[in-house]
Amino acid sequence: MKDEYLELDFRDLPDRKTGQTEGDSPLEQSLEGFSADRREFLKVVGGGILVLVSLGEGELLAQGRRGGGFGRQLPSDWNAFLRIGEDGRVSCFTGKIEMGQGVATSLAQMLADELNVPLENVDMVMGDTDLCPWDMGTFGSMSTRFFGPPLRAAAAEARAVLLQLAAEHLQTPAAELKAENGAISVKEHPEKKVSYAELTKGKRIERRLKEKAVLEEVSEFTIVGKPVLRRDALEKVTGKAQYAADVRLPGMLCAAILRPPAHGATLKSVDTSEAERLPGVRIVKEGDLVAVLHKHPDNAAEALGKVKAEFDRPQSDVDDKTIFDHLLKVAPEGKTVASGGDLKRGAELATGVVEATYLNSYVSHAPIEPHAALAKIEGEKATVWASTQNPFGARDEIARRLEISSTNVRVITPFVGGGFGGKTNNQQAVEAAVLAKAAGKPVQVVWTRAEEFFYDTFRPAAVVKIRSGVDGAGRIVLWDYHVYFAGERGCQQFYDVPNHATVSHGSGWTAGAGTHPFRTGPWRAPSNNTNSFARESQIDLLAAKAGADPVEFRLKNLTDERMIRVLKTAAEKFGWTPKKAPSGRGLGVACGTDSGTCVAWIAEVEVDKTSGVVEVKRVVCAQEMGLVINPEGARIQMEGCITMGLGYALAEEVHFKGGEVRDLHFGSYQIPRFSWLPKIETVLVDAKDSPPQGGGEPAIIGMGAVVANAVFDAAGARLLQLPMTPERIKEAMGKRG
Repeated sequence: MKDEYLELDFRDLPDRKTGQTEGDSPLEQSLEGFSADRREFLKVVGGGILVLVSLGEGELLAQGRRGGGFGRQLPSDWNAFLRIGEDGRVSCFTGKIEMGQGVATSLAQMLADELNVPLENVDMVMGDTDLCPWDMGTFGSMSTRFFGPPLRAAAAEARAVLLQLAAEHLQTPAAELKAENGAISVKEHPEKKVSYAELTKGKRIERRLKEKAVLEEVSEFTIVGKPVLRRDALEKVTGKAQYAADVRLPGMLCAAILRPPAHGATLKSVDTSEAERLPGVRIVKEGDLVAVLHKHPDNAAEALGKVKAEFDRPQSDVDDKTIFDHLLKVAPEGKTVASGGDLKRGAELATGVVEATYLNSYVSHAPIEPHAALAKIEGEKATVWASTQNPFGARDEIARRLEISSTNVRVITPFVGGGFGGKTNNQQAVEAAVLAKAAGKPVQVVWTRAEEFFYDTFRPAAVVKIRSGVDGAGRIVLWDYHVYFAGERGCQQFYDVPNHATVSHGSGWTAGAGTHPFRTGPWRAPSNNTNSFARESQIDLLAAKAGADPVEFRLKNLTDERMIRVLKTAAEKFGWTPKKAPSGRGLGVACGTDSGTCVAWIAEVEVDKTSGVVEVKRVVCAQEMGLVINPEGARIQMEGCITMGLGYALAEEVHFKGGEVRDLHFGSYQIPRFSWLPKIETVLVDAKDSPPQGGGEPAIIGMGAVVANAVFDAAGARLLQLPMTPERIKEAMGKRG
């Protein structure tokens, strides 16, 4: 990204007004919300060709002279814009952010291919609320599949207008021209050409296409579908990448904040006198927010240790062992998510019925980069650099707390070091802004690891109860599924079952007082990890009941052609030999769907029957995700999902007593280590004629199930609770004995 895009002067557009003028063009109607006329709007948005991207059609504007940027003044249904500058470079301004998922590369590929410019000529400007239009946030594996199509459409419209301009410039019909490498040439005389830069420079360009722009065919792609090294790779491996905690401003202070000992605790009294005597220390008290400020973070932390505070702590008998009984007691009436046939008839048809209850514990996001923010207040204007997945949400939270207009808050999102759903929470950004206003200087808040664990919005503890049955032919005829507090995503099974009901009890997010002792929220593929673990474990139990091979049993009960293809691909890649479980081989299989993507896993494990320790030796993962924009990026995401999935499958679990979180560091809360990693083999199933689907989350959802099924095959022990710790595995083997 060139510096010019960071140094733009901003002018607020006049206040919005209501009404539409009959007969206005779609573009004029969309701008009618502003009292500024169309020419004033063009003056504000700057030089070159500008295309506004919405979830509907792209709108194209242009003008030849330089000017200021815009951003939050865009109508709310526009979520990005791209600009072809007078230097020929193309900038995409989007509220999406880069947190390791690779969209800064894949979105640039889509834009470059459709606009016919070199990939290196595309700049991605992301997550800056003054430079970029509003966006709801980056989550749900939605960036490529939902934002990609309108981005391509806008690029196609820009290309079509450039072809019209070139036809006039070259005095050649547009049909005889071709766009390539940022220039347009005559097909029969390639030496006759004009660059995009030449076409945009020094001109006012205002026109609309009479016909809808035509998107490139898959066969025409030269950048999309090709493996590309991530454009942030060098910065990240060399340590040059800047995160919110790396930003420095002159005169800034670092904050250490007084924290309660448990969720729900209230501050009774505080004595900061001893801390105040330390040199360079400043104390800020804003209601219950008590902070020590110093120019060095270590000195601020040392001074915080001198603060004496008393808290009232709530009493609770709920802990990590009793939570599941508690959840069942407080669960609301269920909502039927899917149903068909008759459960009573299904039970009559079944020759074998299996009932099981599955549990999963609270899980932390545990990002390597903790929440961080740096805030600067100048007059009524607040600028905050924050590690966040939703910069516009952070902007609004800060504005409400400071009691100022959101137009006076700018949130800038540097690289984010992992979010997984946890950085939709912006508490640290609000804290930094409040402290900066009180101190009259820039203030940086960087959570310690203990704060990160304490304030995390955990993946909720949940319970799943399933009653299912098979008939004498090995077909599933009964499926009665109840999920408590995990949420609905992934709960609808995709097997061909004539008599079924799926019921969800309670939200997967914070469900109100008396449910969870702390906040819960989205955790990479929310709900689906729990639901896939329960469903695919139950499918394996049914296969064992029917005396069938786990792969063949699934294929017999599937009619979804995509899933059948993916499962067969995984089995072929693994070299699967049919055998009913438990076979002693330590092989497990699982299937799942998420974000429009179908996935199948096969894993090989070894179980130490003395210690209960599981070693995952090999994982094959096949994924069908439609058109793959960047195969290299997709494989990296699959490998990351598999690695992260080992954590919630085998070790990750929050221990607590009431609102007191007892895992506050990586010494007790284990995330996967390099020594855990198996041989990982990924297969991208070809489906380039289908629209691109999500890739940031699907490969994680089946890891709990595939490892549990492999453990069952190895040791004959069925694990019904995540994580599958050595103690639980030994207990399950003991029950089998």
